[in-house]
Amino acid sequence: MTLKEKAEAAPLRPGVYIFKGEDGKPVYVGKAKSLRLRLRSYFQESRPADDKRDRMLGAARDLETILVDNEKESLALENNLIKRFQPRYNILLRDDKTYPYVKLTIRDNWPRVYVTRRLRKDGSLYFGPYFPANLAYRVVDLIHRSFGVPSCTVDLTRFHPRPCLEYHIKRCVGPCVEGYTTNAIYAENVRQVRMLLEGRVSDLIRDLRVKMSAAAESECYEEAARLRDRIGTLEQVGERQKMAASEARDADFFGFHQEGSQAAVNLFHVRGGRVADRREFFWEDLEDFEPASFFSSLLKQIYLDQPYIPDTIHVPADFEDRELLEEVLSEKRGRRVRIEIPQRGSKHALVELVARNALHSFERRFRVKNPPAREMEDQLAEALDLEHSPRRIECFDISHIQGSDVVASMVVWDGGKMKKPDYRKFIVRNGQNDDFASMREVVGRRYRRLQDEKKAMPDLVLIDGGIGQLHAAAAALEDLGIINQPLAAIAKKEEILYALGREDEPVALDHHSPALHLVQQIRDEAHRFAVSFHRSRRARRSVTTELFKIPGVGERTARKLLSQFGSVAALKRVSAEELCQVVRNREAKAIREYFERSAL
Repeated sequence: MTLKEKAEAAPLRPGVYIFKGEDGKPVYVGKAKSLRLRLRSYFQESRPADDKRDRMLGAARDLETILVDNEKESLALENNLIKRFQPRYNILLRDDKTYPYVKLTIRDNWPRVYVTRRLRKDGSLYFGPYFPANLAYRVVDLIHRSFGVPSCTVDLTRFHPRPCLEYHIKRCVGPCVEGYTTNAIYAENVRQVRMLLEGRVSDLIRDLRVKMSAAAESECYEEAARLRDRIGTLEQVGERQKMAASEARDADFFGFHQEGSQAAVNLFHVRGGRVADRREFFWEDLEDFEPASFFSSLLKQIYLDQPYIPDTIHVPADFEDRELLEEVLSEKRGRRVRIEIPQRGSKHALVELVARNALHSFERRFRVKNPPAREMEDQLAEALDLEHSPRRIECFDISHIQGSDVVASMVVWDGGKMKKPDYRKFIVRNGQNDDFASMREVVGRRYRRLQDEKKAMPDLVLIDGGIGQLHAAAAALEDLGIINQPLAAIAKKEEILYALGREDEPVALDHHSPALHLVQQIRDEAHRFAVSFHRSRRARRSVTTELFKIPGVGERTARKLLSQFGSVAALKRVSAEELCQVVRNREAKAIREYFERSAL
């Protein structure tokens, strides 16, 4: 049965249709109020020419339909299938980055809080999204300072001999060390953190006032003072929440700039009448850009799976199923959601402003090849969910050939550039053909020395390798009692980043990403430095090995000769008299006789 025949046989009911290619994978996914009428339109001879449609039909070899009960279900199913299969001829949200959430690992024996951009069905509680993005970090910082619930990657399934710095600066109650806290105290702190994140600040303050009064009556004045300070901080948070709730309605504004197959979109989040933050999206392989279908697909992919939806969404172009999407989003939100196309006034002016920012994003992404160092660092911090941008990064790489002459390098990014005076070379001593053991040895040696010299740790330790090398480096740091150090690895082939403690959430950065450019620059420099050191070691070993064949010449004499004459080739041309000025007569005679015999 041909595609046209399958289209004619489709039912007159709502559903989703899937065009599939030769390999059976979807090349286009669409929805329809009536499948037969929509599919029939693809094959009408009177339909105006459409290059994208014609190319899609040329690539299609099969057609599948899925029936649903109504248009709303088809909208949701279409979005899910597009995100799942990423068909070539659909508009795809390439940069599917979300705003940060605060994650409370409530199922753990010792729950912790993290900033994350990935929502998972893992039993944890997620709160957010937060924008601007740094608000999530400020909330977690408040939790550290006021409740002592940490965000570390320390293994809390066992006790450690001593706590990390976070305990000593009073940002953690120390569940990693036996006797520092109890399950009951920690559970109470977690309960209060949950109340804070759920927005129940007034209830939490009331509970804390009762506890403070009880502590004061029991003459536990230090505990009462601690609770008093916590109440003061929470009262400030509560006042900010009241002010935000009383201000204007929330709205999102979209703008875009497109040239050929490349496009940039900016999304401005307006909260309380002010621009709170923005997002950027980029495409570089669009098929026949058409604003109406583009924004129809984009809005579905952004909002249908997003927990928070604003009151109003402003877009620069109208699209066919706008009213249906409004209805679906309103049901999801529980209140009316409007999708508007401003034509005049302040809202239209803001859409134009967002479009100008999209132009700036387009130029910075596709025309500027060397992004600023600060931008690269900030984006790397965002990708790895670091609290601060990594100003100093130390990167390690191992180099050898089948386990011989194993060496390692450490290069340093500091102050926005590679800092060569701080580079270090390591000769691996363990004698094993084991990259993991070598990485553990080298990382341990480096940071043991920093501890001995009482120097600060870097903002980020980067490992050239995969999860195995990452865990080897982490083990070395833990041996030294360094148990809360930002640590990440980059896999060589896939260019995927793994952050310690979140290995199940690998970060795959877009190949245009400034953060990826920074990581690649540092990783490539570490590799170059390690390989050059390995080659020099191997060359020196091969040269000295030839000199060792001469009777009476040992390692010290070989080094002396190479230092004086530069190379074995130069040494072959030296007379016996010149050799006698460096070594004894007997050795000089043996050297000359050896080279004369080898020349025959």
